[in-house]
Amino acid sequence: MQIQVFTIPVHHCDAPVADLNQFLSSHRVAEIHREFVQDGPNSAWTVCVTTESGHAKTETPPRNRVDYREVLSDEDFTVFATLRTLRKEIAEQEGVPPYALFTNEQLAEIVRRRAETATDLKQINGIGPSRIQKYGERFLNELNRASAEKVDDREASS
Repeated sequence: MQIQVFTIPVHHCDAPVADLNQFLSSHRVAEIHREFVQDGPNSAWTVCVTTESGHAKTETPPRNRVDYREVLSDEDFTVFATLRTLRKEIAEQEGVPPYALFTNEQLAEIVRRRAETATDLKQINGIGPSRIQKYGERFLNELNRASAEKVDDREASS
């Protein structure tokens, strides 16, 4: 075990925070203890990081990410992007990560199926009653609006 101590002042903390984050990302962390030291303008956080000795953090293999531009048609991708924007806005308002609402795969499936009802949403893997109750109506409304815009755009260009 090795111990590294970081002091992060309340003011002008960007560089010390960057140092701490770089250290954490490159070591296997066993424990972290933090204390706030109140000393007026010299107040700071003291962070004690215990790492496994001699073990640098190993790189995790990159995930196979899906490029939805390749998977979805251009029209579907535009609607998918609209739903992602809505998801991001709601997630920021609620202070949760976007995937807590719906994953990208679930959004893509909503678009592919052109879900119209809560029953349609329920048929998508991982979407249960609580998500449908909390977010279903807003996403279905946005899906219908975005889909209608695409139809209007196609008709206007014909």
